[in-house]
Amino acid sequence: MTVKTFNTILLLFLTSLVFSQVGTNSDDRKEEGRPVKEYNLTLEQREMTLGGVTSKAMTINGQIPGPVLEFTEGDLAIINVTNKMDEETSVHWHGLILPNFYDGVPYLTTPPIEPGGTFQYRIPINQSGTYWYHSHTMLQEQKGVYGSIIIQPKEKTLDYDKDLVVVLSDWTNEKPMNVLRNLKRGNEWYQVKKGTAVPLSRVIKEGALGAQFKFWRDRMEGADIADIYYPAFLTNGKKQADYPEFLPGEKVRLRFINASASTYYWMDFGGGNPMIVSSDGIDVEPISKSRFLFGIAETYDVIVTIPEGTVEITATAQDGSGDTSLRIGQGTLYPARRIDRPDKVEMMKQMAKMDMKMGAPSMVGNKKKNTPEVLMQKYGMKMDMKDGQMNMNDYMSMKDGAMNDKMNMDEHMNHNDQMMQKDTSSFDYNTRKTYFNYDFLKAKENTTYKADLPVNDILLNLTGNMQRYVWSMNGVPLSETDKIKIKGGEVTRITLNNLTMMHHPMHLHGHYFRVINENGKRSPLKHTVNVPPMQKVVIEFYNEEYGDWFFHCHVLYHMMGGMARVFSYDTPRDKRMADYPVQKLIDETDHYYSWGMARLGSNFSELFLTTSNIRNEFGLRAELDYDQNLEAEVNYNRYLNDWVRVYVGVNTETEIPNSYDEFNTVGLVGVKYFTPYRFNVDVSIDHQLRPRIRLDRELLIFPRVFLEGEYEYRIDFGWVNDLENNNSYESETQWLVGASYILSRNFSIQGNYNNRYGWGGGLTARF
Repeated sequence: MTVKTFNTILLLFLTSLVFSQVGTNSDDRKEEGRPVKEYNLTLEQREMTLGGVTSKAMTINGQIPGPVLEFTEGDLAIINVTNKMDEETSVHWHGLILPNFYDGVPYLTTPPIEPGGTFQYRIPINQSGTYWYHSHTMLQEQKGVYGSIIIQPKEKTLDYDKDLVVVLSDWTNEKPMNVLRNLKRGNEWYQVKKGTAVPLSRVIKEGALGAQFKFWRDRMEGADIADIYYPAFLTNGKKQADYPEFLPGEKVRLRFINASASTYYWMDFGGGNPMIVSSDGIDVEPISKSRFLFGIAETYDVIVTIPEGTVEITATAQDGSGDTSLRIGQGTLYPARRIDRPDKVEMMKQMAKMDMKMGAPSMVGNKKKNTPEVLMQKYGMKMDMKDGQMNMNDYMSMKDGAMNDKMNMDEHMNHNDQMMQKDTSSFDYNTRKTYFNYDFLKAKENTTYKADLPVNDILLNLTGNMQRYVWSMNGVPLSETDKIKIKGGEVTRITLNNLTMMHHPMHLHGHYFRVINENGKRSPLKHTVNVPPMQKVVIEFYNEEYGDWFFHCHVLYHMMGGMARVFSYDTPRDKRMADYPVQKLIDETDHYYSWGMARLGSNFSELFLTTSNIRNEFGLRAELDYDQNLEAEVNYNRYLNDWVRVYVGVNTETEIPNSYDEFNTVGLVGVKYFTPYRFNVDVSIDHQLRPRIRLDRELLIFPRVFLEGEYEYRIDFGWVNDLENNNSYESETQWLVGASYILSRNFSIQGNYNNRYGWGGGLTARF
């Protein structure tokens, strides 16, 4: 036997040890001969109070989170899900390697569960570890449809005494679709409510006006971290979860699951010598870590040793807007830290110094011109990544899945680990950035694939538009793209390049992938990976499945905004799915949302109504005073890209001042453009050949105070109308300046001066 042959056999053997923990398609998926473990789950709606917040919820067996489902590797899991709600539902088994038909994505792999119906999932269990389940229908997970899965290995691999499942989540008293609608209309209420909005007064006070202008140049308001206001963050359904039954000296395996809809957490341990032993269900080399960033949809298993006292563990929302905690043991408290809020102004300053552009389009107009490579070059980072972050181009060679040994890995890892463990009382922005990579995760064995396997390289830029809340990949939302075809027997390697200011937890159904990091051949296996703002992560997986598999951002509101793809093995569709068109799933991400605003003033009143999906928008604008002057306009808009839309419409207005006796009605065409520095420009011409230009801008100047300005100029050259007194043209100018104070999500008080109607004030209502 040659040395080369021996090394190949050894590599395959070691690789098989790792992958045996998660199962593969080559494992036996037959049901015969397996011990059966059966559960019955019932989904129903009821009012729940969690963390002091009462809301209509969706429960599983009457509880939130749902019950823990426990299995042993080798079992046949039979799970009967009954839907007692008044809408369709589904259940996805997050992280499980399972038959495609039971993956639980409605209309893609699995039939939806109709109201009053029951669906039976049959899953051969060929893996072990910590996993979870949740609805994959619209935003139901946000309202409570989630629970945990624990799979014990055939033979114990870790040394500990007891288990404790810890499910983290976020909780809102709003309907999730109303939350998304509020985000779609560009309302800043959530940031104001959380106290995370950055008004211009603070920017000026802290010397960041130059940085602010750079953000405005790229059509961005400022550095952002999280979108939504949550009144409660939960640990196993409680603000604070207490488990005093654990005794000193016991080793407890804490199985953490982040089941939040849109919240990353900073985890901090007050004691217990925490050792991370597993990530996403896969054992890793144990590492002592008292603080880490916990991405949405990830799982981490941490073993703590109970001291003579109580260990506190806090989970603080990444933007510092709230926290939840866990306490285990009894006696003297070993407190954990509540992580300080990030300094968003300081973040703006640092980002403004980087050689980068922000605001990559979520919708490209010309796909041939704006290729993934062009988008990456135009909007991607052009600076070296420091502070413990990976620079792929500098030290990684991706040839055949192996890493280039140009550097001393151990030395770099030691340096990086020191930075990762660096804690400060303020936990400033630079320190936070050192926690954004996965270099601390090291697989227990070699995870590389055979060097002679063909590799399919794919570049996916993560793109988005906070103004309209549209999310996409390569500037293309799910509703406008085709499936990504992959072939069995190949390795798919994906470069995830984040061109947005938000973190994105990217999840691939039915597969595990290698997250390429400093550990090279022992890069960890995961099913969900965090891609930090303005950075890139490389993942790769071996293609050995069949059917279609969903790949998406696990911030639910980003997924519903279009940041998703379907990976397809291009195999025949399961016959059982014949009555369930995939288009139904795609249409969910291109839903029409409607909203409106009414300005009720002492000088004049206005009404705005809008209904919009990704590309299409219908609008109504009406303005009237108390002297019988009225103008109304309805239009249809088509977005060509993020910033430009063309429209057609009809405008009508009173012809005679202070009288409803005569109206002038015209058809018009125009272009609307959202410019750098965040101005809305509207240029149009009506069928009487009268040009019109409008300009408006809104600006947060104090924590709850917005300044607004509007300008409109019309001109008639007499090309169609006969002008009085033989004039060569007639013109009209209207402008407004005003300020509003936000009272709540739906109401503001406002005052303004309009050159046509004079001074006035009143109430603004949003609905």
